[in-house]
Amino acid sequence: MDLDQFAALRTPEGSVVLAAATEVAGGDPLVAAAALRSRGVPPGLAAAALTQAELRRRAVGKFGPEAAGMFLTRPGLEQATRRVVADRRAGRLAAAGVRTLADLGCGLGADALAAARAGIRVYGVEADPVTAALAAANAEAAGLAGRFTVECGDATAFDVTRVDAVFCDPARRRAGTGRRIFDPNAYSPPWDFVTGLAGRVPHTVVKVAPGVDHALIPAGAEAEWVSVDGDLVEAALWGGPLAEVPRRATVLRAGTADRQRPADGSPTCRTADRDPVAAHQLTGTGAAEATVGPVRRYLYDPDPAVVRAHLVAELAGTLDATLADPSIAYLYADAPRPTPFGRCLEIVDVLPFSLKRLRALLRERRVGRVEILKRGSALVPEQLRRDLRLAGENPASLVLTRVAGAPTVLVGRPVADGAGPGRASVTAWRDGPPRRRRC
Repeated sequence: MDLDQFAALRTPEGSVVLAAATEVAGGDPLVAAAALRSRGVPPGLAAAALTQAELRRRAVGKFGPEAAGMFLTRPGLEQATRRVVADRRAGRLAAAGVRTLADLGCGLGADALAAARAGIRVYGVEADPVTAALAAANAEAAGLAGRFTVECGDATAFDVTRVDAVFCDPARRRAGTGRRIFDPNAYSPPWDFVTGLAGRVPHTVVKVAPGVDHALIPAGAEAEWVSVDGDLVEAALWGGPLAEVPRRATVLRAGTADRQRPADGSPTCRTADRDPVAAHQLTGTGAAEATVGPVRRYLYDPDPAVVRAHLVAELAGTLDATLADPSIAYLYADAPRPTPFGRCLEIVDVLPFSLKRLRALLRERRVGRVEILKRGSALVPEQLRRDLRLAGENPASLVLTRVAGAPTVLVGRPVADGAGPGRASVTAWRDGPPRRRRC
């Protein structure tokens, strides 16, 4: 979409076309385009309207009902922060006393809108003229144009002395191609400028990819990884007084009907559709190492935010758990303990990996459905599923991993009170500790 098409969509006639596009979008795009053209809509405007309708449909998962009134681009939507994460970050900034914020490279404005909703005056800077225009329109649609204004320009030229905090989400895709950029120095703004902001502004927050190299984290910064319902969605670097701990894993759990404060005292926030979200946090140095021991009766699969934050040892301490292999982030304990930071399985069998033996064991148990987890294994889960030739009425959980360096498969079942996404009822198998089987 170019500026002329965007201007056309903003007219009363364009609003009618957008509404019509919303009605026909979601199916065959050729049929939808033909339906608009049959109403006399010019091809260019029809294409722009259908693109917006489709992007708005996809954006509901990130922004909730507000997505219906937003203007979006594909790369902008891909990089935009989910509202539940942006609102939580804005709340932390407001609690720290931030009153004015520069959003350098504001994109479509997701983070800036969250800060504006939190009462912060936001100055957005965006290099792309179309994206800047869309961000301003999104501020207007949200009723926040008085708190969030956008200028089209170079983020590196903004006078940061005008504000008491800076947020920066550098572009990590190449303009025009959408391809991911893996070299931080090729980000826009570049990495050296981004990391230098902490020395120029009292409070800084930098959004980075979840896979950021720990070696790139500036000294003294807090690195936080955030997951939503078990999906790792982003990482952020907090600088200045905002840096409270070296490493933080934040686990957000949405979709709960419980509107009370979580039992562990963790705070709650709300999703874009106003449902309550529990926010659980685990902190530490990121340098501790967990104790290594044998496979025990219960296995914990840590949340990806915990793993990426290098806080597996801290989680092990809360669960009285150990690793079975120093390089594999599965934890083992003698008793199950509820935790929001991982999923718990009861292990009923441990065997060196052998397709023949595993197939025989599952046939003996009449297992017809399996979920497959893996860490430290080169096996392809779907291929293994086919090779097992399952038949039966019982479910099972298979964990492909290494124990003391040896390829191992663990057979287990989810623990109902083990917390973490994907909990399930315990199946009616025998009691007792995990059995080791020989090949």
